[in-house]
Amino acid sequence: MAHAPPRLVQRSMTSTGLSEPGAHVPKIFTLQNEYLKNDVESIQQSITDHVEYTLACTKYNFNQFAAFQATAASCRDRMIEYWNDTQQYYTETDPKRVYYLSLEFLMGRSLNNAVYNMGVEEPYKEALMDLSYRLEDLYEEEKDAALGNGGLGRLAACFMDSAATLNLPCWGYGLRYKYGMFEQVIHDGWQTELPDYWLTDGNPWEIDRKDVFYPVKFYGKVIAHKEGNQVKYSWENAEIVEAEAYDIPIPGYGTNNTNNIRLWSSRPHKEFDLEMFNRGDYFSAVESKQKSENITSVLYPNDSTIQGKELRLKQQYFFCAATLSDIIRRFKKIHGSNFEEFPNKVIIQLNDTHPTISIVELMRKLIDEEGFDWQTSWSITQKSFAYTNHTILPEALEHWPIHFLESLLPRHMQLIYEINDHFLKGVSQKYPGDVARLRDMSIIAESHPKQIRMANLAIIGSCRVNGVAALHTNILKNQVFKNFFEYFPEKFVNITNGVTPRRWIQQSNPSLSTLLTKWLETPKWATELNRLADLRKFADNSAFIAEWKEMKIINKVTHIHSSILC
Repeated sequence: MAHAPPRLVQRSMTSTGLSEPGAHVPKIFTLQNEYLKNDVESIQQSITDHVEYTLACTKYNFNQFAAFQATAASCRDRMIEYWNDTQQYYTETDPKRVYYLSLEFLMGRSLNNAVYNMGVEEPYKEALMDLSYRLEDLYEEEKDAALGNGGLGRLAACFMDSAATLNLPCWGYGLRYKYGMFEQVIHDGWQTELPDYWLTDGNPWEIDRKDVFYPVKFYGKVIAHKEGNQVKYSWENAEIVEAEAYDIPIPGYGTNNTNNIRLWSSRPHKEFDLEMFNRGDYFSAVESKQKSENITSVLYPNDSTIQGKELRLKQQYFFCAATLSDIIRRFKKIHGSNFEEFPNKVIIQLNDTHPTISIVELMRKLIDEEGFDWQTSWSITQKSFAYTNHTILPEALEHWPIHFLESLLPRHMQLIYEINDHFLKGVSQKYPGDVARLRDMSIIAESHPKQIRMANLAIIGSCRVNGVAALHTNILKNQVFKNFFEYFPEKFVNITNGVTPRRWIQQSNPSLSTLLTKWLETPKWATELNRLADLRKFADNSAFIAEWKEMKIINKVTHIHSSILC
């Protein structure tokens, strides 16, 4: 486990050499030498500064939503200090980094989690109360980030929270959906689905990194050409879209360590065609912009049509291509082209099957852009990925028609054929003549039309494969992927899913949290959940049972009261 710097009042300058006696300290280092203070008066000043200077509000139009925005901005200021120091610390210490790829991050509301994890909830409550606002009321002003749909996204959000709390050098990667999935309303007694315009009032937690963007290619054709005795491949005449980065800091609980989720937003490579506009073809002048931005408009676009299927595949590749470009850029910043070191410094965790094309994308980059031979590239790739399978439902294992990839990602289709051929030769050697086994384990399904089985590719290209519960993992090993388990028994492990107790007990149920801390005589259960087993000794304790019942009644009354107000 990597260790983040301890909580300090003064920010460290040791790594720069500026702390040495007699060293000249530039003014900017002096000005950034201390953390923002967390006393009540300093927090109040920070909030009111944001009211006036960030929101351009006055004391006469400072309403509750403005109070939320200013409070979130004040909290974000403090997070960014920790975030910057965390990133610098990991740049200097160069640990192995975890990159967590997930199409969903069901973050929930961030203000409550941020002030709680940073240990400033009480001074913020007091500061706001003195300004005639309740922090609890401001929590309700925040709109949920529409970046996830269910358990997959909730796990991803809890994983990132726990990784930050454990001081693990972990970055999450996903997509910045403009509309999320949908918002449910009841109209005339019927459930109605509407677009979730969650970004209407902006997102106070995100940092728009307009300087961090990467080109992503689609379509085109692959050209083979000889360089000496080698055949090289180039991807030409492709349609290009750009991926722009948005960062969201993730603070750990009781630590300075603040990790990051980087979300990609699609934008056109060419914003506006002035020539078409001047000819009066106004739609075509912005057509490229609209098509590009569609990629990150909606979580899980409807794939009941050919266009919907293509958009979903575009979305997945766009996400993976931008992420791999970013990971490789960060690796090369320290290690140059020493890619033999890549698996020692990088592990890419695939949260379900959606990011599987990233395995092929890394192969493409190593072979076509970095100049490595096929075998070396495959060895690096297999050591650099791990795959979490969330469900055995066939639709979640993902199948893509071959003609889709041949059109949209022509070079990747070539590499998938090569990976499959290489893999099946190994299976044939171990199980000669077992055609049924080969057919089951092949990446290419012999259906009509032929399909790419992404779950098979994920298993073949990863060093670890895990289910999310013991029963689930056993089903994977003994039924769904039985042949793969027999071939790769060392790859399959179980990692049981869980949620963070900070959000789902301490923040969601403060009455229960207070009770647990009192009877366990420590708040450490929030990071060491096995301590809850010590409650067994109070099973027959009348005082404990009475307090437990009282806590449940209080929660029910509170919930009923809240429901009536709604």
